[in-house]
Amino acid sequence: MSEPQSSQGVADNVTQAEVMTARFAQLVIQQSNMAMMLLGKVAHPETGQVHQDVETARLFIDQLEMLEAKTKGNLSKEESALLKQSLMTLRLAFVDAVQAGKPEEASPASSSGSEPGQQTENANPAASPADEEHRKKFSKKY
Repeated sequence: MSEPQSSQGVADNVTQAEVMTARFAQLVIQQSNMAMMLLGKVAHPETGQVHQDVETARLFIDQLEMLEAKTKGNLSKEESALLKQSLMTLRLAFVDAVQAGKPEEASPASSSGSEPGQQTENANPAASPADEEHRKKFSKKY
């Protein structure tokens, strides 16, 4: 009678592995959907409104990156592909959202011609290293 129990145990392990794979996929998709919603790429499911919060979206992307680092070598090919594809899509959407937000931020500063000091400060070489440092962080991160 030990044989049926061992074959039943194998069936339970396969089923449990499939359940864990499904839960992993659900987690990755949930985090990706939240990030896409916060990047303004997907409307909120209840309100139908588009909301953009890039910093919070970055947290969701960072969580998926942490998950990728901590599970490296322990995922199946399908799980790894899902995670990599999700991260690639989110990173591109993040860059798109940040670039789309920059012209809006820059247009009020450039349209206010009454403050030429600000325009001179932006052209100041001392301000450029800070901007370059921000770009370096951005390009290094994503």
